[in-house]
Amino acid sequence: MRARTRKNKTQEWTVCLEDTPMGSLLLTFTANGLAALDFAGDGGNLPPGSPPPPSLSPMIEAVKKALSKYFAAGATDFADLPLDLQGTPFQQKVWRELRRIPRGRTVSYKELARRAGSPQAFRAVGQANGHNPVPIIVPCHRVIAADGSLGGYSSGLDKKRWLLKHEGVLK
Repeated sequence: MRARTRKNKTQEWTVCLEDTPMGSLLLTFTANGLAALDFAGDGGNLPPGSPPPPSLSPMIEAVKKALSKYFAAGATDFADLPLDLQGTPFQQKVWRELRRIPRGRTVSYKELARRAGSPQAFRAVGQANGHNPVPIIVPCHRVIAADGSLGGYSSGLDKKRWLLKHEGVLK
């Protein structure tokens, strides 16, 4: 576990969820919720730092349990998890729309732009996806190109492909 302070002076604590099918995941929390999820692969070791306060234990355990359930069965939507996402108002709007895409479904960047109220802003939607601080939880992997190709993924197309296969979208 490690602690750090955000730009807005909010303290953060990072814990590692090891042994997922995608390797270790680094989960960063504030007192308000999950703030970031990073793919650490096999190098999920954290430098020493102060442990999260005991008051965060239920939140941390809830996130770990939800992710473990997702990897075991794939059938969770993470709707009840507390999130502390920092982004522009447009990014926040896009991330809310991403959370509405059901498991096993995909939408195009153009469709997501329409749903976010900016039909011509599909490139900006792609950038907002790329800045999503909690992939998997906010399922940006469910957005594909209009021609059906995968498009991009900030964590790598191999991870996007794995997630879409896990959710039954790809064979």
